[in-house]
Amino acid sequence: MKIASWNINGIKARHDVLIAWLKQEQPDIVCLQEIKSMDEVFPGGEIEALGYNVETHGQKGFNGVAICSKLPFDEVNRGLPMLAQSTIEDPQARFIEGVFSFNNKVLRVISLYLPNGNPVDDPRKFEHKLEWMDRLHDWARSRLDLEEAFILAGDYNVIPQNEDCWDPTVWQGDALFRPETRTRFEALKNLGLTEALRSSSDQSGIYTFWDYQAGAWPKNHGIRIDHLLMSPEAAMNFVGCDVDKFVRDWEKPSDHVPIWLEYESPN
Repeated sequence: MKIASWNINGIKARHDVLIAWLKQEQPDIVCLQEIKSMDEVFPGGEIEALGYNVETHGQKGFNGVAICSKLPFDEVNRGLPMLAQSTIEDPQARFIEGVFSFNNKVLRVISLYLPNGNPVDDPRKFEHKLEWMDRLHDWARSRLDLEEAFILAGDYNVIPQNEDCWDPTVWQGDALFRPETRTRFEALKNLGLTEALRSSSDQSGIYTFWDYQAGAWPKNHGIRIDHLLMSPEAAMNFVGCDVDKFVRDWEKPSDHVPIWLEYESPN
């Protein structure tokens, strides 16, 4: 089974690209981020015609996440729970969880879109990013207690290591690369989660995002900010991971490309 994540950067602008990719690659479950669409106007008809069930958590013009699945949804949960001590309201649509069952096993798949956090000199934006990551850590720890397979798929807006960007000096001080951000990402993994790509390759220069500006794509000035994290139960069925870099060369592409993992259906 193929499970993918893709920041589509606007479903209306990238609808045809998404349909073409779905037809060519035929993933079983796709987590989309930054759909920039309200639920009631999400153009899901052609996606459903390809055999997908579609669930969204949208927001007009900004953010928004979705899950498209060939498996039926057993359960759908929208919104990342707040921390008990949280003082920051969060009306943004950045988290959706789908629960699926097959062969008497449960799989939870989450599509998430973490805050960017820039500019860091605006404390509201950077603090919101860090608080959101703390909430995600708290949520993941509670889900691990269930001892069920789950996959956290999405645009984390985190550059984990120096080899995950074309030039680390360019990103010094950026919210995506700040030590507070990277430390929280490591803390999330240290709960016992496995990062799909890095568990299958230690190669540098694997990117999932190239800016539209300054010729970033032809120069390969990219960064890796889209990640797939697996619970121990999910990691037991992990086969491999790859990035569909070729999609960035298509007409009217997103600035992100799909990242996907192969998941062996449990017996």
